[in-house]
Amino acid sequence: MTWRIAAWCGAALAMLLLAACAPLPVREPGTVKQLAAQAVREQQLGARQDWGLTGRFAASDGRDGGSGSLEWQQDGQSYRFILRAPITGKSVQLDGGPDGAVLTGAGKVPVTGADASQVMRSEFGWDVPVADLAWWVRGLRAPGRPAILTFGSNGLPATLDQDGWHVDYRDWYAERNPPLPRKVYASRDPFSVRVLVEQWNPAE
Repeated sequence: MTWRIAAWCGAALAMLLLAACAPLPVREPGTVKQLAAQAVREQQLGARQDWGLTGRFAASDGRDGGSGSLEWQQDGQSYRFILRAPITGKSVQLDGGPDGAVLTGAGKVPVTGADASQVMRSEFGWDVPVADLAWWVRGLRAPGRPAILTFGSNGLPATLDQDGWHVDYRDWYAERNPPLPRKVYASRDPFSVRVLVEQWNPAE
């Protein structure tokens, strides 16, 4: 695991510095109109079982972190992540679904677990709430649990608090119908997860 952290730390630091310089969105409690529009977005996007994205990913446990390019393909409850380190070019692949998750490429032997979060924690020490992140990364509340939303001046979510995590939406592809996030930063002290989406698939 040491070489992976060493290889990815430089890029992680760069992303953290860029994030620190990014302007914060205006935040305000959700109005009836904004919450109604959010409900429409959640109905439209939540009904899509197959989707994907490409972009950048960074995660940290507050001391050590890593980053790289990300390919994420979701097919209902099944998913595939491919994370590629920027310096070595080496990649790890995480496949999973309701029956568990398996990580390959991190070592000679695949790492298996009950779910993606358990595998990521076991191998890297990161707390990555993958099941919730599949909703949050699209600007949606994970269903079935309480959540608090604030909205920006663009009428789109600025922050989301759920399951002890705080999610910041720093930028959106507002021209899409419905809009989708471009920069998603999630944190629960001391852990952080950041996704910068370069392209949503299918592109519209």
